[in-house]
Amino acid sequence: MDGNPLLRLRARGQSVWLDDIHRRMLMDGTLARMIETDGLCGLTSNPAIFANAIMNHAEYRPAVAELMSKVARGTELYEAIVLDDIQRAADVFGPVHQRTEGADGFASLEVSPHLAHDTQGTVAEARRLWGRLERDNVMIKVPGTAAGLAAIRSLIAEGVNVNVTLLFSPERYRQVADAYLGGLEQRAQRGGDVRHIASVASFFLSRIDTLVDRLLDEHAGQGRGEARALRGRTATALAARAYDLYREIVASERWRDLSRRGAHPQRLLWASTSTKDARYSDVKYVEDLIAAETVNTLPLETLSAYRDHGKGGAGLASFREEAARVMRELATLGIDLGKVTQQLEDEGVRKFADPFDQLQRWLEEQRK
Repeated sequence: MDGNPLLRLRARGQSVWLDDIHRRMLMDGTLARMIETDGLCGLTSNPAIFANAIMNHAEYRPAVAELMSKVARGTELYEAIVLDDIQRAADVFGPVHQRTEGADGFASLEVSPHLAHDTQGTVAEARRLWGRLERDNVMIKVPGTAAGLAAIRSLIAEGVNVNVTLLFSPERYRQVADAYLGGLEQRAQRGGDVRHIASVASFFLSRIDTLVDRLLDEHAGQGRGEARALRGRTATALAARAYDLYREIVASERWRDLSRRGAHPQRLLWASTSTKDARYSDVKYVEDLIAAETVNTLPLETLSAYRDHGKGGAGLASFREEAARVMRELATLGIDLGKVTQQLEDEGVRKFADPFDQLQRWLEEQRK
């Protein structure tokens, strides 16, 4: 076990979570074995993951059949199934949550992607899901859209653990971190306890490179050969900048005051870490993103690949000086990262909404 590259990540201060869930891994002990052998510390889900699991895994058929007579709509059928799965996962991770004193051991469930631009709707659904889950070691996923910022602040102030998802830019991450701190401060001013609140900020990687690399290829095709040298570097450069912001935040007096009250830092979580371009290493977004006090949530295929041939390396520290240069060179080429990251946010909401809707239609058909 000492030779497992995944355990070496933990030794360097990084937590590994799994970006996947299906009922079989909860029932046959697979998830528990990964905790024991790989040092797995948490789990994330999203509407696309649940759509694939429920529609394509046979172990859900009995649950769907059993619930048919108990629900009036397909949405209720969906919620009953996913709440059960997340509760089961949280219970498996319970010992991790206790051992790490609340730093790890979480399972995350997302609000409806159709609420991404609805602050009050997000708060209401997140509050309701949190109450139904009845677990201290769950997180409610809230998109880090402009509308999501106020929702994050309100939910943290209420004591709801939040996984902020769909972050693509350091600037939006800074706003999310401010919302988290503001929520903690608001709770503390009301006399509330901040010691048991947890949050992560999920920064998406491979989707950034997929879009920017396409723009770089267009520039290279127009005779700008220097564009090729920037392929595969944008996502890590932006992540390095976000990590610098995190270090600035936890070094601030504002954070130190909350820390003295027992608050947990809102760690950066690296998401969208499967490699989309076959020209890159299949563990690129693991090895490039090694950094202390962060989380990397890995799809099962990527986690297995890193277990098999992960090498480690310098990690994110080696990209800190390069980050500013990459962004300058992209600007010289006329690539507006502000527009890129806004496009990715909009596409990200749709990429979660589409499978969510597909699953609702499928469940409604089953119910009828």
